[in-house]
Amino acid sequence: MTTITFQNVYVTSRGCAVGPLEASGPLKGKFDICFDDLYCNEKSFEKAEQKLLYSAIDATMRKSKVVMKDVDLLCGGDLLNQLLSSHYVARDFHRPFLGMYAACATSSALIGQAAIWVEHGYAQYALAFTSSHVATAERQFRYPNEYGIQKKETTTSTVTGAGAILLSNKPGNLKVTAFTPGEIVDWQHTDANDMGLAMAPAVFSTLTTHLKDTNRTMQDYDCIVSGDLSEIGFSFMMDLLVKDGYDIDDRFNDCGLLIYDRKKQHVFCGGSGCACSMVVTIAHLLQLLEEGVYHRILVIASGALLSPVALQQKDTIPCIAHAIVYERGDV
Repeated sequence: MTTITFQNVYVTSRGCAVGPLEASGPLKGKFDICFDDLYCNEKSFEKAEQKLLYSAIDATMRKSKVVMKDVDLLCGGDLLNQLLSSHYVARDFHRPFLGMYAACATSSALIGQAAIWVEHGYAQYALAFTSSHVATAERQFRYPNEYGIQKKETTTSTVTGAGAILLSNKPGNLKVTAFTPGEIVDWQHTDANDMGLAMAPAVFSTLTTHLKDTNRTMQDYDCIVSGDLSEIGFSFMMDLLVKDGYDIDDRFNDCGLLIYDRKKQHVFCGGSGCACSMVVTIAHLLQLLEEGVYHRILVIASGALLSPVALQQKDTIPCIAHAIVYERGDV
C-alpha cells in the first residue's frame, strides 16, 4: 500500500498569480493576481517567473495572517534547471527549505510532502509552492519562443503562473486527507511535443492504485481531475479506464482543459506545466469545495520526466503522477 492518509492537515490559506493568457481564459476573475505581459514588469522571463512566485506566496501569507518566521518548512519546485525559480525565491525567506522536482507533477509531490510534516507534528505550518512560465520552459526543453519554430497540433502550452498553499494542523474548511505517490511509468513514447499522450499511463496507474489502496470507487469523489494531460492525453486515459472496466461519467476533467478556452485561445491541446494543476486547484477546485459544491475531490498531477539530452540520444520519456485528496473540513 502506497497511499498515505492524514487526519489533521488543513489548508490554512492559498494564493496564485497568472500571466495574461491564463487571466483571460475560462477561470477569469478567480486568480488573486494577474499580469498583463509575460515579463511581469521584469527584465527577463526567468525573473518574471520568480515575480509570479513571490506574488503567489505574498497573497497566501496575507490571507493567513501568519508571518513567514512562523512557517516551519518551505517545499518548492519548478521546471527549471537547479529549481532556479524556487531556490532564488526561497533564499529571501530564511526558512528550512526542501526542493523537489517531479516535472508537471511537482505540485502534488510538494503538497504531499508538506502534509506529512504537518500530520506528524514536525511542522505547525508548511508552505508548498510551485511555478512555471511558457517562455522559460520552452527555452529549456524545446526551442525559445523567439525562434518561431512551427509547433505540432499535439503540443500543450505551458501555463504561466504560480501557486502557494499553506498547510497547518489548525482546523479549517478544507482538509488534505490523502497522498498517493506514483511510480515511474514509461510506455516508450519519444515525442516531446506530445507529452499528454506519454503521461496518461502514469495517471491511470496512480488513479487505479489509489482506488485499490483506499478501497474506494470513482463514485466516492465528486470530481477527479488529472493535472495536464490536455485533449489527447485525457482522451487516451479515458480509453484506458474504459478498457479496464471503469465507468466514465462527467466527474472527470483535466486542469489543462479547464484553464484555457481552446476554441478562442491558441493553446493547441491545452495547458501543462507545474502551475497548471496548482493554479486550477487553488483558484477553482478548492473554491467549489469550500462552497459545498464538492465534498471530496481527487487531483492527480502528472509529469513527463524528459531530459532534452536523453531525447537527443533517442531515449524515451518516463512519466509520473502523484495524487492528493481534498475534502471539506470540520469548520
